[in-house]
Amino acid sequence: MTHSARALERFPIHLGLGAKAIPQPEFTGADWYQDYAARVADDSAEGRLVSLHSFTSDWPSWESHPLGEEVVICLAGEITLIQELDEGRFHSEALGPGEYLVNPAGVWHTADVPVSATVLFITPGAGTQNRAR
Repeated sequence: MTHSARALERFPIHLGLGAKAIPQPEFTGADWYQDYAARVADDSAEGRLVSLHSFTSDWPSWESHPLGEEVVICLAGEITLIQELDEGRFHSEALGPGEYLVNPAGVWHTADVPVSATVLFITPGAGTQNRAR
């Protein structure tokens, strides 16, 4: 089977069981994630969502991926990841182009964006949680 080229920022891809790479429908906003979870439910914690997002402001919420680690790769600009660790401790680290950080499983995280950033995410989507910042 052949696939046509797609813009990752508009069309994320799912890495699933059996080393499958499954193009996803166009990203349409926060509700898209619920439909994605239903589409890939059989992959459980082993599936990974590969997505690309550009930001021009701080994230308005926190998120956590309890079933696996997330890789966050800054491709352009600068992003400061903030991780809420145990006992109220925080880890904050700025990433520039080509740098990455791993969000450990179950760690709440958010980000500040000083000007703008383009970021690649490899995310264990199953069970993802969100809360207001």
